[in-house]
Amino acid sequence: MKLKPESLKKYVLSKFESCDPSIVLQAGVGVDAAAIEVCDDVLVGVHPDPISGAIRHLGTLSIVIPANDVAMIGAYPRFFTSVILLPEDAGEELVDVITSSMRRALSRYGALMVGGHTEFTDSVKRPITITTAFGILKTGSLVDVRNVKEGDLIIMSKYAGIEGTAILSSDFREVLIDRGVSEETLEEGEKMIELISVVEEATLLSREGLVNGMHDPTEGGLLGGLAEMAYASGKLIRVYADKIPLHEVTLEITEALGLDPLRILSSGALIASVPRERVEEAIDLLKKNNIEASVIGEVLPRRGEGPILEILRGHVKEYVYEPYVEDEVMRLWALK
Repeated sequence: MKLKPESLKKYVLSKFESCDPSIVLQAGVGVDAAAIEVCDDVLVGVHPDPISGAIRHLGTLSIVIPANDVAMIGAYPRFFTSVILLPEDAGEELVDVITSSMRRALSRYGALMVGGHTEFTDSVKRPITITTAFGILKTGSLVDVRNVKEGDLIIMSKYAGIEGTAILSSDFREVLIDRGVSEETLEEGEKMIELISVVEEATLLSREGLVNGMHDPTEGGLLGGLAEMAYASGKLIRVYADKIPLHEVTLEITEALGLDPLRILSSGALIASVPRERVEEAIDLLKKNNIEASVIGEVLPRRGEGPILEILRGHVKEYVYEPYVEDEVMRLWALK
């Protein structure tokens, strides 16, 4: 579970503020990655991410999730370091499984693992990876989520809940079978792990200058990602729930477990704030590259201490006031 924003700012971010001019973009609530100038017009985007809410696909997620984060600022992931922490009773074969899937994920980007650390420890009860991605970009290509503008439309690629669906289909398989979900459905859900990268769509949109801000909705699901984007930019985002694409497998699995599909781990669905006059161009670009995209909301001015997220479900309105939405997959892990 993430620290709540006020605690994060008070106990973490406030300790590491810097005025070093080489730090072009510094970490913050809702900001996916930092950017550091290494020479004239060249930046390095960097972001670490822990993966603790998965087992079977741990290696894949440990590469793709931080890769997504650096892609959100317009950087292409090139280099990685990783710390792998394993329970003391885990065998070396688990190390092989994790690192083999890491290697396959790295090959997707033509990226390299350049360092890290692996150990067995009694400090963890299930495997955890902490991986840092490094990406390269030009100064003029930097995308800063804080630049989301009033009047922008919010587009989303693919489906909401992709990552959560893949994890639930694999790591909660027995529970779902007991609740009547078929083996065929679970196999289809687990294959959705292949959809969790958003590097391609983020790169397409950022290179064409079509976005004011992008975000990768992970913990807290799609609603958590939208809330973080709104908070970082100081805006109100209105989202239309009936316009959010959901895969039929996601709907079946979340219904069986009594979960909200908009509040489960959602990597694989890029959310981007696009100038209204360029939305058609952005969606056409993605579709030409076989990536489905939909308009799911719009950016409005935030009024004082008012909400940052307005969710319309038919005639019912729901409001979110802070950039923290409890993730329902992580809640299940806590109960397991």
